[in-house]
Amino acid sequence: MMPYLYLDYAASAPLRDVAREAEMAYESSSFAGANPNSLHSLGRAAARALDDARRELARCVGGGFRSSDVVFTSGGTENNNLAVMGMAYGAKGRNRTRTRVLLSAIEHDSGLDLAPALREQGFDVEFLRPGRDGVVAPKTLEQALDNTVGLVSVMLANNETGVIQPIEQLGSLAHDAGALFYTDAAQGFAKVRADFSQCDGVGIVGHKIGAPVGTGALLVRSRCPIRPRFFGGGQERGVRPGTQDVRGAMALSATARFCMRDLDHTRSLVAGNASGLYELLCGPNTGIVPTTSAVVDDTKLPGIVSIMVPGVDSESLVLQMDARGFGVSAASACASGSLDPSHVLAAMGIARAESLGSLRISFDERVVWDDLERFGSELVDVVQVLKRRG
Repeated sequence: MMPYLYLDYAASAPLRDVAREAEMAYESSSFAGANPNSLHSLGRAAARALDDARRELARCVGGGFRSSDVVFTSGGTENNNLAVMGMAYGAKGRNRTRTRVLLSAIEHDSGLDLAPALREQGFDVEFLRPGRDGVVAPKTLEQALDNTVGLVSVMLANNETGVIQPIEQLGSLAHDAGALFYTDAAQGFAKVRADFSQCDGVGIVGHKIGAPVGTGALLVRSRCPIRPRFFGGGQERGVRPGTQDVRGAMALSATARFCMRDLDHTRSLVAGNASGLYELLCGPNTGIVPTTSAVVDDTKLPGIVSIMVPGVDSESLVLQMDARGFGVSAASACASGSLDPSHVLAAMGIARAESLGSLRISFDERVVWDDLERFGSELVDVVQVLKRRG
């Protein structure tokens, strides 16, 4: 019997050896368990390790960010809450007329779900819709900007389709209008090269690249006004108080360094595998179609294959593939016994009947082509079986 093949890396990637080694290095160090805010020698040693991790992450992100800009967090949801809420309040505090917040309509739920909370606090929240290709066009943002916009938030790459957004252009437009610009880089960081020079804030997440779950960082420029969401202790520039997780920071920075080191080679390898999988799945008479016109190119993450099976629901596909030994995810969420269409695909203008059959297959260079080919053949067979059943 073949081993179970996990293909849901965009949800959470398996822990890398380099991350495990960094955790072990922490555990065997003299400062394991010491508080990095303490003045004694072990506390100072822990603080040095934390600062080393900070410097490494700033180097990996680039874009002119400094080590002092790195705020360690628990991951993507905290990043988005802290950045969007904190930067919106910061922009308004600097200029009380800046009460509009522009969010892309394809943001992760942890970004979109902030809209009601922002509105309750007097902000006007509007959504930037993508085109059918999944891209939020610079022209769309330009038309929405005026001198009342305080913050624009557009993710680097979408977690369902893998489509990369033109953040350099979008950030420049936001700045021209006097607004702040934040990007949730959870999916794209250390998978593609990105120019973050026009970003005031960037959120990165450990478990998307093989670092431990519960690790992340928000990089915020010192000139950027940001209000903390909770208080006490003053750690992390007072932006994110609480005793820092030195072990997690060491593992996150080591993983980021590892992924960035061979990024060009890795992207080419993974993109080639994705291209082959698209060809296998979306060939003639398979009943499977891609969700976007950008299948595998420079505008797409290499390790996300996003497809739809019109006439078949995602839940059935996921469960059938799970029974055959493959783990994938549905872009549609099952709630209260009924399938709801993906908000991302709906924003792109994809019909409900199509989007209800959406699947996301995600992987990195640790998944080999032979396994992807085996998965593709099984999925094509499952689709044919389900379609015959009607």
